[in-house]
Amino acid sequence: MKLTKTFIEDIRELICSARTTVARGVDLVQVHTNFEIGRRIVEQEQLGKGRAMYGEEIIKALASRLTGEFGRGFSASNLAYMRSFYLFYQDRAPIFQSVTGKLRSPKKLQSATGKSTIPQTAATAEKRQSLTDPFPIPQTLTGQLTSSVQTQPRPFTLSWTHYVFLLGIKNTDERNFYEIESTRQNWTIRELKRQFDSSLYERLALSRDKDGIRQLARKGQIVTQPKDLLKEPLVLEFLGLSEQTRYSETDLETAIINRIEHFLLELGKGFLFEARQKRFTYDGDHFFVDLVFYNRLLRCYVLIDLKIGKLSHQDLGQIQMYVNYFDRHVRTEAENATVGIVLCKKKNETLVEITLPEDANIHAKEYRLYLPSKEELRQKLEEWAGEAENE
Repeated sequence: MKLTKTFIEDIRELICSARTTVARGVDLVQVHTNFEIGRRIVEQEQLGKGRAMYGEEIIKALASRLTGEFGRGFSASNLAYMRSFYLFYQDRAPIFQSVTGKLRSPKKLQSATGKSTIPQTAATAEKRQSLTDPFPIPQTLTGQLTSSVQTQPRPFTLSWTHYVFLLGIKNTDERNFYEIESTRQNWTIRELKRQFDSSLYERLALSRDKDGIRQLARKGQIVTQPKDLLKEPLVLEFLGLSEQTRYSETDLETAIINRIEHFLLELGKGFLFEARQKRFTYDGDHFFVDLVFYNRLLRCYVLIDLKIGKLSHQDLGQIQMYVNYFDRHVRTEAENATVGIVLCKKKNETLVEITLPEDANIHAKEYRLYLPSKEELRQKLEEWAGEAENE
């Protein structure tokens, strides 16, 4: 019997999805287990809060006992991560029912001031399962599965390795952003580290107003209009080109095509690659668009023109012509207006403002061939926030 390609692909996707789900399920069991271990370490510390070194002694003694039986995964450093994990995310603790149907209440933790470190909200009524029940079933206190969904804390969704990395991000808003995006984009730990090292949060924040920055922390990057796609600079260190080496626009274009998967990740959400050097003819003259993409979220074409030198008004005029052509002769009525981007080594903000109308769907963005300094971008973000505050 001959099977169709579509049928085989559907089955293959089903199996791959199932394997991914099982793997993620195993990861989440580890995450919840480590969260519970961290909670119990912190509770034990409260019993000896009068001694400054008591917590460190607990971790060392516990590591000594556990590593002999369970291996290096329970070393003193890993137990310290579990403690920090609980302290960072204690307001996220889920309501769990054990497989026996019994509910467990955590003890209230007391800070040095004597006040509970768990917020006096739904968290004070949280119940957790015993570690002897390996498969927690998320459920409300009344046994209802959906009656109070809006009050449920955000669930853990990443592997333990991801959370260990996130613990190193001290800014809460930034940490929340990378957790949300790692989940939605299914980033590996390597991709997460690359996005952090490239200062994705700061680069997106610099192109948003204060409400937009708050949204990054609460919802991640939401793409509903062209400006939501924008970040600056675009970081292209993966191309392998050097700032000190002479290269042409063709060299830059070829390097991007050779690393198109990485480039799509850097561009952001919803991008599909369509063509390189896309030719169109108008009035007997031939014109070539360097790179043509389509964004499925915005349902529009995105044209990119590459410039290795300083931006000129001729560059802006050229991309405007490309955009006009696509809007008038390529896009359908069901599609949104074409977006044009001049990707250049150095732009002139004043030139862009003078040349383009305020509502133009044209943008000039700089690129870098090396990872930017996070401190430099954070300082820019702080300066921008201070200027916005004074307006």
